Amino acid sequence: MARSLTLLTDLYELTMMQGYFKNNTNETVVFDAFYRKNPNDGGYAIACGLEQVIDYIKNLKFSYDDIDYLRNLKIFDEDFLNYLSSFHFTGDIYAIPEGTVVFPMEPLVKVVAPIMEAQLVETAILNIINHQSLIATKAARVCYAAKGDGIMEFGLRRAQGPDAGIYGARAAMIGGCVGTSNVLAGQKFDVPVKGTHAHSWIMSFKDEYTAFKTYAKLYPTACILLVDTYNTLKSGVPNAIKVFKEMKEEGIELTYYGIRLDSGDLAYLSKKARKMLDEAGFTDAVISASSDLDEYLIDSLKTQGAQITSWGVGTNLITSRDCPAFGGVYKLAAIMNEETGEFIPKIKLSENTAKITNPGDKTVFRLYDKETNKIIADLIALADEKIDENEELLLFDPLATWKKTLLEAGVFSVRELLVPVFKKGVCVYETPKTMEIREYCIKEQNTLWDETRRLVNPQNVYVDLSDKLYDMKKELLDNNNIARKSK
Repeated sequence: MARSLTLLTDLYELTMMQGYFKNNTNETVVFDAFYRKNPNDGGYAIACGLEQVIDYIKNLKFSYDDIDYLRNLKIFDEDFLNYLSSFHFTGDIYAIPEGTVVFPMEPLVKVVAPIMEAQLVETAILNIINHQSLIATKAARVCYAAKGDGIMEFGLRRAQGPDAGIYGARAAMIGGCVGTSNVLAGQKFDVPVKGTHAHSWIMSFKDEYTAFKTYAKLYPTACILLVDTYNTLKSGVPNAIKVFKEMKEEGIELTYYGIRLDSGDLAYLSKKARKMLDEAGFTDAVISASSDLDEYLIDSLKTQGAQITSWGVGTNLITSRDCPAFGGVYKLAAIMNEETGEFIPKIKLSENTAKITNPGDKTVFRLYDKETNKIIADLIALADEKIDENEELLLFDPLATWKKTLLEAGVFSVRELLVPVFKKGVCVYETPKTMEIREYCIKEQNTLWDETRRLVNPQNVYVDLSDKLYDMKKELLDNNNIARKSK
């Protein structure tokens, strides 16, 4: 049975709910979960965490113990607690599928529900989506830096607690890692688990050679030996070669074997080790490396000609150390007029233009170049809008409107990104397996231009507004300015 996260919420969500309840206010609203800036100053992010959001919504109910706890806080009335005791989610949720490349300001999750329900789910949705999208994005960057080499996630012991380690491993796999050291994540999400041995294994034997020999006998088809416990080039690599030769002489087939470097100058040591292994006839031996790696160090080592083809990345990946927060927010975008059934757009204003929200019930369209299948731009539009590929389309920057691009008819294709997940409280979405999402994510990243994927100073993908949405936003801004001047 899935764990209940019903009380995984900020207190003010519940106090606002009680306020709505007491005032008989429960109109249908639209909330958008989105983010304002790509993590790591990158050119994109990876949407992740939807599976856990679905589990959360499915199990969203207040138990007797939950109600009793809230009663003991002495701030909730019995009639409201009675309402909570039979609470269940009845609204609609739309989301961009996990593994999709996404950009700032576009809704990753859209909640259309009575305001009490939509308010309650805010905190958990942000907690889940923010964390997993952050780690999936970091993993995608690390894998891009490795240029096709395998990346193994092994940061569990440095993660900020069990949940961060488990769901961070899942996100890392979706972002492109080939395996994780996290056995529980392997069990929960059916993803490959990988690992070698620690320095303590070497140190527990009388000598390095004996430690290597013993390990090789135990795991002949996955024999990666850690060679830097004592002296990498004078002891570790020679002893590994000796063991490999003995295995070969004994008729043991060497399928997946090699060495791991965990300290020192990885570029220098890997080149020296590669030469030693090749001269001994082990040209297919793997050289893997760890030691506080991230995308920038991997990129630098590749530039230096390091002879490493497998990378273990721990702390800097599982914690996204250089960018520890995703920054997603959840904002009210529209309130339904109960008499007409139409949504009244709402906008949050700010002196900071980046914090001004996009109003209304919206969707997101992605435009692709038909010839290359690369992303041209994303277009945030009102939910009832359609785009005809057989008609020309004029795009413009919503902040610098003089910047325009005219797409001729027939040269672009269109995909709507938001898909239904819950309808009237019932889940209508089937979540793919984690490894299927990983494959989808790899294809998604290939729709990005290389200029957008580069690690430093990437070219941003344009996220534009449709004419109707732009006009709606401008009208709300203009009306607010008139109201301010009249005071």
